[in-house]
Formats: sequence, structure tokens, C-alpha cells
Amino acid sequence: MSEIKNIENDLENFIKKEEEIIEEEIKEGEDYLKKLGPGLITGAADDDPSGIATYSETGAKFGTGLIWLSIWTLPFMITIQEMCARIALVTGNGLASNIKHLYKKEMLYVITILLLITNSFNIGANLGMMANAIQLIIPNIPFSLLVIFIGIICLILPMIIPYKKYARYLKWLVITLFSYIITGFMIDMDWSILFKNALIPQISFSKDYILLITAILGTTISPYLFFWETSQEVEEEIAEGKTTVHKRRGTNILEVKKMRMDIWTGMFLSNIIMFFIIAVSANTLFVNGITSIDSASDAALALKPFAGNLASLLFSIGIIGTGLLAIPVLASSTSYAISESFGWKEGLYRKFKKAKAFYFIIMFSIIVGIFTNFIGLHPIKALIYSAIINGIIAPIIIFFIVQISSNHKTMGHYKNGKLSKFIGWLAIILMSITAIATIVALI
Repeated sequence: MSEIKNIENDLENFIKKEEEIIEEEIKEGEDYLKKLGPGLITGAADDDPSGIATYSETGAKFGTGLIWLSIWTLPFMITIQEMCARIALVTGNGLASNIKHLYKKEMLYVITILLLITNSFNIGANLGMMANAIQLIIPNIPFSLLVIFIGIICLILPMIIPYKKYARYLKWLVITLFSYIITGFMIDMDWSILFKNALIPQISFSKDYILLITAILGTTISPYLFFWETSQEVEEEIAEGKTTVHKRRGTNILEVKKMRMDIWTGMFLSNIIMFFIIAVSANTLFVNGITSIDSASDAALALKPFAGNLASLLFSIGIIGTGLLAIPVLASSTSYAISESFGWKEGLYRKFKKAKAFYFIIMFSIIVGIFTNFIGLHPIKALIYSAIINGIIAPIIIFFIVQISSNHKTMGHYKNGKLSKFIGWLAIILMSITAIATIVALI
């Protein structure tokens, strides 16, 4: 009897320990998710409908020939976004504020105007693609009505929902990105060829190849993400009660570690999604002779004959979800950059009455985006050329980011290390080369 009792006690203790381990793992998972914020949202916003269209066009036109960019751009994305976040944590200010204090304002004004133009075109293309994606699911709703409705929703939400809740909703929208991974596993793909082409770059000097490389660089290492990342780090600190620059200035190793985990997670997710979108398009559209598409929703529709209705539906859901996440990010990043440049009150944590200029810029960007859908602009061409403009102005902004984050007077112990500085300068050189090559190709 005593042996049976001992066995029962051992079993109870074993079950209790297992339950404690499971509870601890759940708690660790919840803590991990809670620590994710600006970096995760930034990475997810990078895969907006315009990015989806660019990656789909890449897969349709060149198969897996450019899939290597999903791997090789990752170190640049992580390093540059980490620099942006670190600048915000140390200085307590957004990127535009730091550039304004250290360099000539005129250059900043030119950059922010270009940012306003490209982001407005991007917003317009995203609205159009989201409307098309909804029509694939619910065909009877007019396109124009959908564009206006989605635009108004994206316009109103940041104004009426407090920042903490709003950031939480944006985080949940990240889930829609997994629809592309699921789609990837639903179709037949030669994984050995995929990984080989992902690891070994294929280079061609044709015009279309150069344009798409610049477009991909412009949509992955995109200027609006730099401004959004720094401003969101500041917003996070304000949400914690650090309402003045003096309180926000300075950081510690724990904050930097948390930020880096957030950035790594967001950028890794972003490029995994890029990998799967190119792979899916290459293994459905390209292999079946469909080498050109007009929008991300066209890519979703084109999947039906080769991957089935469910794959097409998942692709459409991803377009809608990422659009709802990305449009507020695009509009807000423009507003942060312009407001900081001119010294206006800014921040999603402020109410409309306290930051009218900031919210008017968001309204202007989205309204311009809505109107671009009614003037006959070809969505893919508008996207490609806005991504190319981003690819051209990005090296200039990255130069400022590297210089500021390497400055000992500004950053102290948290200035760039040798590896970060090397990767930053390499990004400037490579993106400058592709920008010049694009201009030559266009001429």
C-alpha cells in the first residue's frame, strides 16, 4: 500500500511540476508578446498591399530569381531600424527632430515633401487594392464606395481611439500576415530550389530587373518606416508617463535589449512574408506563364486556378488586414516627419484639439490617396515609381541615421559599434548604386 501511495504522490508531484512548467511557458509567451510593439508593427506595415503587389510582380515576372532579396536585405533592415529606435530611446525625440537640430533644415524640408508625395500615392494604391480584395470576397459593393469607406475608417480610427488601444489593435492585425505562410504550404513548391535561390543572389542588368530591385529596396528599407519607428518609440515612452523630453532622454541596457528583440521579430516576420509571397507567385503565376499583374488583388484572383479558392481567399484577407495596418502608419509617419520639421505639436497620444496640424496632415495624405483612385493612375506603375522614389531618397536619410547614431556626443555609450556602422554605410552605398542605375535605366 505504501508503495502505491508513493507512486501516487510521485505522479501528483510530476503533474504539478508539468503544470507549473506549462504555466511558466505561457507566462513567458505572454511577456514576450507584451514586449513587442513598434518594431513588430513596423515590420508588418512593411508588407502593405503595395509591398505585396511589388513582391507578387517580382515572383510573376522573374520566378524565384529575386527571392534572395528576402534574405540579403534582412541585416540592413534590422540594423537601420535598430539605429532609428536607439536614437529615439537615447534622445527622447523623433528622427526629424534630430536631423533638424544637427543638419540644414532645407534638406529635411525636401525629404519630407517627397515623403508626403510618395506616401500619398502609396496610400491611394493600398486603398484601391484593399477595395479590389474586398470585391473578390463580396463582389456587389461598388469600388468607389469601398475606397471612400476604407479611407474614412483609416482616417477616423487614430483620432477617436486612445494610443494604447490603437497600438494594441495594430499588433493584432499582424496575424493576417500569416495567411501568406499558410498559402505557401498549400501549394507544391520545390523547397531545395527556393532555398538555393534565396541564398545565392542572381544578378541581371536588364531594365526591368534593376527597376524591381530598386522597388523592393524602396518598399523594404523604406523612409516612412524610419520616421514611424523613432516616433513610436517616443510614443511608447510617453505612454509610460515620460511626457517631457528631459524624462525621455537617456536609456538603459534592459530597454535596448527589449527594443532589439522587438526589431528582430518585426523585421524577420516582414522578410519571411516577402519570401512566401515571391515563392507563391513564382510557383503559381510564373510557372503558368502569367508574368505580369496589375495589382495585389489580381495576384489573389490569379491564384484561384492553380492554388484553389482558399489560397485566393487567404491572399485577399492578407491584403485587407495589412492595408488596415499600413495606411495609418503611412499617413502618421508623414505627419510625424513634417510636424517635427516645423516644430508643431505632434503625436497620436494627443487629442485632435491639441495637435490639429498633425492630424490635418494625416487627413490630407489619406484624402489625396482616395482621390488618386479616381484620376486614372495605373496602380502598379504608381506603386513601382513611388517605391523607386523611396529607393532614391532612402540613402540620403540613412546617411543622417548613421551619422546621428554614430555621434558620441548625441548617443554616448549607445553609439554605433563597428559592425552597425559598416552595415549602415554598406546600405548607403548599395542603395545609391541601385538608385543611380535606375535613373540611368529610366533615361
